[in-house]
Amino acid sequence: MSFIDHLEELRWHIIRSVASIFIFAIAALYFHHFIFHEVLLGPSRTDFWTYRMLCKLSEVVNMADLCVNKLDFILQSRQVGGQFMTYITTAALAGLIGAFPYAFWEVWRFIKPGLRPEERRAARGAVFYVTLLFLSGVLFGYYIISPLTINFLANFKLDESISNEFDIGSYFSILATLTIACGAMFELPMVVFFLSKAGVVTPSLMREYRRHAYVVILVIAAIITPSPDMISQILVAMPLFFLYEISISVSARVEKQRQKAWDAGT
Repeated sequence: MSFIDHLEELRWHIIRSVASIFIFAIAALYFHHFIFHEVLLGPSRTDFWTYRMLCKLSEVVNMADLCVNKLDFILQSRQVGGQFMTYITTAALAGLIGAFPYAFWEVWRFIKPGLRPEERRAARGAVFYVTLLFLSGVLFGYYIISPLTINFLANFKLDESISNEFDIGSYFSILATLTIACGAMFELPMVVFFLSKAGVVTPSLMREYRRHAYVVILVIAAIITPSPDMISQILVAMPLFFLYEISISVSARVEKQRQKAWDAGT
């Protein structure tokens, strides 16, 4: 196809992707009570699944501080259009998360014809793995990172005379940022896959800097979970350690395929 034909093809892929986001956003608006009360406001209540599991864990390891019995804050809207704007923006984010598999599939349909046959075979299942990793990261951010962060910020006080009264927009902003960021962070194996295909990353390089990577992961876990207890940081760091090791295996597989193709060519 000509350059203009490629642009036209890309335009329709983008239109279909955006349309799918709108459809899921409209569905989120329709089911707003469940999404807001049960999903988005869930981490603001002590009966949330994560807090209940932490209380059970506290009994097993005999650490009472792990149990979340109180979230000392209230949510309020300080702006005239605060609740309405939150209603719209969170619906858009819900649409983006819900439509992500289809939207990425549309983008992949545009990219795939430009790949060589061996590249298509190597990237087989890309849509499935990208979607799986993204949704796993979103769930990890929602059930682990967000509750730990909200719990810490809700119970942190400079002085007992100061009460925590959070704006609804600020609360949803933290929740959305942490959730989407974890979704993107969990794409590490796919990023390593494409970087390995480009020859930028090798398994030997990743193994050489494994200890450095682990230190960075621990620092990230400490930043993401400002709670001082080590168990919270380990809960965050363990999946990241696992993703790094998976990334090494992915890079090793790419290098093995490249070597095999090189031997066949010679």
